Amino acid sequence: MTVITHARRKSRLSKIIDEAGGVSIGVALTRAKANLASLQPRSLEEVAARIAELSALQPPASPEVEMEALRTAYRAANGVIDSAGPFDMADICAVALGLCDLIDAATPQRPFDWRVVPVYAQSLQLLLALPDNPEGRRKVRESLDLMVDRKLANPG
Repeated sequence: MTVITHARRKSRLSKIIDEAGGVSIGVALTRAKANLASLQPRSLEEVAARIAELSALQPPASPEVEMEALRTAYRAANGVIDSAGPFDMADICAVALGLCDLIDAATPQRPFDWRVVPVYAQSLQLLLALPDNPEGRRKVRESLDLMVDRKLANPG
């Protein structure tokens, strides 16, 4: 019987990890926050653009175009979540997620109620305008959460 032996080589990654140096976690977090802060104005512009896209949506004129309109609304709401998520805009993300939930729940037996899209667009605009009003933000979210619960429990 033949036994093959070979010398084990230590991986370069483990060697780098074991060596001293690099950046501490605190410094890395500080740098990451600074990098994110520089991107926040662009993120707010993107959130506003997606909200404008939601505001411009009209109920589809025929069932043939409804799926594309739903995709457009979903993409816009998802874009709000993507742009607002890294910047501690949990209320805005939660509201956009509520719209996504309503769109996801739409079926041929349970059609989407297009009246909610302008409500969500206006609510998102309001949340952008109320950055320092926690009570107002809470009321907006609670009202929308109640609407989502009602729509999902009782369509129409």
